[in-house]
Amino acid sequence: MSTAARQLVFHGPRHVEVQAVPMPQPGPGQALVRGEWSLISTGTEMTAYTGDFPQPVSAWAAYVRYPFRPGYGAVGTVEAVGPGCALEPGQRIVSEAAHASHFLVDAPAAPGPGGASGRHPTANGLVAPPGVDPADATFHTLGRIVVNGLRLSRVQFGECAAVVGCGLLGQLAIRILCLAGALPVVAVDLAPARLEHARRSGADELLQPGSGDAARQLAERNGGRLADVVLDVTGAPGSFPLATRLARDLGRVVVLGSPRGPVTVDLHDDVHTRGLQVIGAHASTTPRAETPHTPWTMRRNTEYCLTLLRNGRLRVHDLVSHRFALSGAAEAYALLDRDRAETMGVLLELGA
Repeated sequence: MSTAARQLVFHGPRHVEVQAVPMPQPGPGQALVRGEWSLISTGTEMTAYTGDFPQPVSAWAAYVRYPFRPGYGAVGTVEAVGPGCALEPGQRIVSEAAHASHFLVDAPAAPGPGGASGRHPTANGLVAPPGVDPADATFHTLGRIVVNGLRLSRVQFGECAAVVGCGLLGQLAIRILCLAGALPVVAVDLAPARLEHARRSGADELLQPGSGDAARQLAERNGGRLADVVLDVTGAPGSFPLATRLARDLGRVVVLGSPRGPVTVDLHDDVHTRGLQVIGAHASTTPRAETPHTPWTMRRNTEYCLTLLRNGRLRVHDLVSHRFALSGAAEAYALLDRDRAETMGVLLELGA
């Protein structure tokens, strides 16, 4: 086994380095994982990469502190375990670990009816189901973020759902909305390439806001009705007013993307008098402890996404547009910064 690991670090805006660090050693209840693939979160990570967020006082500034280690969509194989660990060498697991060639996961054996159950109680260290391609499994975190947002939206089959912003998260939202029975599913984006991808994801209608009044176009294509549910997945503060205009009276607007700064909206005209419900759907809103009242935890949502991948109900392979070696990560982020509309899922091969 190598005596050194490599990890990706942002030392400041647009300053990427892959640096050598001592090989982590698993302690009690921990596993050492050799990273295989990791998916770049094009929203969160690109915000951290560019530093394009309110500084120095904001939730973004509290989260992104340089040097910053990005990444939370890793897949790898267990190489060694400490005492009392639920995992075993050779198992392939999914993890929210940052981009690195090797990393630790906390996976203590949980007590069960027969002693150690071998079931890790969180989403960080779940064993990947057999038959799921490891590159596809990297979508586990983004998938459970979308699933949480859709649960909060209370979408019902037959409801019209509009997705504003058809980047990687938006494409996943379209695909899972189709599974949930939303109809029609409407994709809204400025970029023609993303709209075409949305069509392949299953969107029934495509709207390009720059080509006219998007709300009027939506009503014309939906029997005179606006959307029951609108998901704002752009992360751009300026898109929220459009999201409110696309929602019907008493409709729901879900903030699924993480806006990077203040939003200007006429609360009286666009929200209050129309009875809109605005729902924040940050990943942190997911329950962490499973109870009869909060059954859908991070772990269960992650398991659900992995099951969808395993049985073929959710496909993600075609959402990957680029693959880079970990050593070429700086080029990957520069590409996303330069040609965001022309890229989709970007994978890092952690052992290369």
